[in-house]
Amino acid sequence: MKELDPLLHSQLRLAVMSILLSVEEADFVYLREKTESTGGNLSVQLDKLCTAGYIHIEKSFIGKKPHTACRITDKGREAMAAYVEALKSYLTGL
Repeated sequence: MKELDPLLHSQLRLAVMSILLSVEEADFVYLREKTESTGGNLSVQLDKLCTAGYIHIEKSFIGKKPHTACRITDKGREAMAAYVEALKSYLTGL
């Protein structure tokens, strides 16, 4: 059986990646609401995904408010595809 990517095997990181697969871009507030996570926890998990190259984070200001936008990268799409294939190998092994 294929090994599951430990970075994607976290519930919150997997949720973020799944959301980003279906949208062009998502901001921090949207991801926090959709994942029902705390801002601090989400921030830490986004940083881990960004460090791995799975997502791109762009920080800016809209007026005086900070704005954080996230997009999945090609590397992130490939990692998600490999993760799904690894999951399938576990399911077919039953």
